[in-house]
Amino acid sequence: MARVVVVGAGLGGLAAAARLAALGHQVTVCEQAAQIGGKLGAFSRDGFVFDTGPSLLTLPAVYRDLFLATGGPLEAEVPLVPVDPVCSYRFADGTRLAMPNASRVKIEQAWDGALGPGAGADWSAFLDRAGAIWEATRGTFLDSPLDGARTLLAQARRGRDLVTVAPWRSLSDLGRRYLRHPHQRTFLDRYATYTGSDPRRAPAALATVPYVEQTFGAWYVPGGLRRLAGAVLDRAVDRGARVRTGAAVAQVLLDAGGRRAAGVRLADGERLAADVVVANADAAHVYGDLLPRSVAARPLRGLRRAEASLSGFVLLLALRGRTPDVAHHTVLFPADYDDEFDSVFGTGPHRRSGPRPVPDPTVYVSAPDDPAVRPDDDHEAWFVLVNAPRHVPVRQRDATGGAGVDWDAEGLRAAYADRVLAVMAERGLDVRDRLLWREIRTPADIERDTRSIGGSIYGTSSNGIRAAFLRPANRSPVRGLFLVGGSSHPGGGIPLVGLSAAIVARLVGPA
Repeated sequence: MARVVVVGAGLGGLAAAARLAALGHQVTVCEQAAQIGGKLGAFSRDGFVFDTGPSLLTLPAVYRDLFLATGGPLEAEVPLVPVDPVCSYRFADGTRLAMPNASRVKIEQAWDGALGPGAGADWSAFLDRAGAIWEATRGTFLDSPLDGARTLLAQARRGRDLVTVAPWRSLSDLGRRYLRHPHQRTFLDRYATYTGSDPRRAPAALATVPYVEQTFGAWYVPGGLRRLAGAVLDRAVDRGARVRTGAAVAQVLLDAGGRRAAGVRLADGERLAADVVVANADAAHVYGDLLPRSVAARPLRGLRRAEASLSGFVLLLALRGRTPDVAHHTVLFPADYDDEFDSVFGTGPHRRSGPRPVPDPTVYVSAPDDPAVRPDDDHEAWFVLVNAPRHVPVRQRDATGGAGVDWDAEGLRAAYADRVLAVMAERGLDVRDRLLWREIRTPADIERDTRSIGGSIYGTSSNGIRAAFLRPANRSPVRGLFLVGGSSHPGGGIPLVGLSAAIVARLVGPA
């Protein structure tokens, strides 16, 4: 039996703790915040309850496997409800598309109904290619540890798979090859943001994101997805893990030779000895703040070569009355989607001036019709998100060396919140006269709450052909130290952090 300390009680850390405890290890989880969940958080006030992170579950098989491996079925602990339609999309010219849940026939019909005959067939042809990419990459990249050149060589030896994945092609390039209608290309480009990336530079392999959503379905947990984190916490504790909140880790301790993890030192000076340390924290924070430079220099160089992911600007809206024409999820697209990515990443015409708040952003609204998240049936709780550059204070560059926006600048948060509400009104969702109150969360707040550098939601982006190999591996250069969660392999989002935990548990092995 090994003594294991997990740094961080985000979903990836909790999943790793549950798996390792079930394998017979002595597990302690240390979380710096007062509550668990990390980016899968919650906020409540006056009877209004909000998920502050993900609001949709895809690929639930990952968590079904987690729960079966640790003692019992997922649905016995957390009910899953299919979301249908998955989302209502509104394009700048007034076109609307209600995307059905996990039905190829209905999805084709929806595209034909929105854009005209042939659009459904085009999308199905694209999904066929995306499915082939999924089969070619699932075992090599998603279910296995990242091993740099060896992983690439394994893929290259299967020439047919390499052609299918087309690592030299971007997601936008692949979309142009299959999709004739510009609205379908806009729709596809949005999926790059699920990894915090720019679709014009992110790999074609991200075609698997819409494939997974439309093949395996999209799900909601009544009461909010934070209940999933709570259920994983309960399973970890049931298997014997100990979870400590308000326990910030200030240092990963090494043995006398400086080559192996020996435990952690908490911010209050307490030391916890360990044979294994699993870091569910932003990789840039782990290597930049928790380890000595002598062992962190190489992974830090890799992080500096990668581009940080985008962040998000969030509004939590408490509304009086009910909206008759709003889906569980709604996306409002702008007329110029390229400008959004230029603004967030400081590319195109903004290269010299750097990133800026998006002037005309895509707006995502989560408005679940769930009695558990509102005080009564005459009110609504809306979560609103727009993509945003990460937070970089004036004259400061972070561990990944890129530029951003100082979201703590005086007046910026309120002014940009007003702008987002105005954009919603321009696109047909004006709720300003029904607004009881709003909570604003900027990338600076995300950084403070989760210790993700600059509030980058996914750590590093998938921008560039080498991005997948620049993402920090689960096995660190320090023996006995492993990384789990959204900033490490295989990436961010509820399904991938669950896969990350499964990989780490296999690397550590049974007691």
